[in-house]
Amino acid sequence: MSVVLPDLKYTKDHEWVKVEGKLARMGITDHAQTELTEIVFVELPGLGKEVNIGDVLGNVESVKTVSEVFAPVSGVVKEANGKLVDSPEFLNKDPYGQGWVAVIEMSDPSESSKLMSAEDYKKLLGE
Repeated sequence: MSVVLPDLKYTKDHEWVKVEGKLARMGITDHAQTELTEIVFVELPGLGKEVNIGDVLGNVESVKTVSEVFAPVSGVVKEANGKLVDSPEFLNKDPYGQGWVAVIEMSDPSESSKLMSAEDYKKLLGE
């Protein structure tokens, strides 16, 4: 059973979002990191990169596959978690904490209302 935090929002592509005013801190879910298994490399988005919902932000490479990370909201990348470059295992050990991927300044904060609640995400997972 995957860890799903009630105060976050989720995407069908298994990203989580914590809305902080106009900022959206995001990463991959516990379910995603479990499916990927041991994560060995993370490609982060560039600072200042403009993204639309669904754009590829970067890649997560595990011992068995490479998976794209998608923008859950539109806006500009304000931060990328540089710790993941040297310690990609944070995505496995602490996906909702030290394993965050990026912070996006939302161009339209109302977009976040279209993301799934924790309950809806659990239903998607069949839990």
